[in-house]
Amino acid sequence: MDFTVKKYKELLEALLEQKYSFQTFDDYLKDPNDRVVMLRHDVDDLPSHSLRFAKIQHNLGIQGVYYFRAVPQSWNEKIIKKIASLGHEVGYHYETMDTADGNLVKAWDQFKQHLEALRKLVPVSTICMHGSPRSKFDNKELWMKYGYKALDLIGEPYYDIDFDKVLYLTDTGRRWDGHKVSVRDKVKSKYDHSFHSTDDIISALNRSGLPDQIMFNFHPQRWHNNNWHWAEEYVIQNAKNMVKRIFFVSR
Repeated sequence: MDFTVKKYKELLEALLEQKYSFQTFDDYLKDPNDRVVMLRHDVDDLPSHSLRFAKIQHNLGIQGVYYFRAVPQSWNEKIIKKIASLGHEVGYHYETMDTADGNLVKAWDQFKQHLEALRKLVPVSTICMHGSPRSKFDNKELWMKYGYKALDLIGEPYYDIDFDKVLYLTDTGRRWDGHKVSVRDKVKSKYDHSFHSTDDIISALNRSGLPDQIMFNFHPQRWHNNNWHWAEEYVIQNAKNMVKRIFFVSR
């Protein structure tokens, strides 16, 4: 079974076996290691799953970055503080073009309010766009008018990483090749690695077949050990993927 907590740990152990170092996004921007993995986690829902991932990483002596949305299903202040206390980076997973219905001024005001609220809990130096395939707005459109670096933010992955140097692997759609029909979660890159399962990635690692710099994007709410919840997520995500394919083809 793929997309289990056990499989997640196997992937981390395979990366360690291949002598990758691990940096938060903030640390990478300030002083990137030559052979490095950035573990990015979009906390869209079920923040307890992200805390479980954070504890696994902490026990292995590695760090990641966790981006929290300013919505009830993501924003859990106790978990936000706990993840930061384990040595991980916490950032803001913004979606204010969606919540402001495309109004740039309102979206900017909301962005600043949410960022300030998060900074009252933990230090925040980076942000990352939340991309809803059902929305007609791209949340990155906020930066057509405003600049996040004016708020002492040093980076946004979709703007501040050279993906011709950093391989980007995302579990969007609960599969590692879901970017092919993803509406938002995709990047332009010279790399053409095609993996479907986590085992495909682990096999490539064991062959030393991956580049020296990698960013993974995980959505921890999709990873389950409980068989019932695993099957439920499998059915729901497959249905979502069918809708995304239709939307992708129609664009």
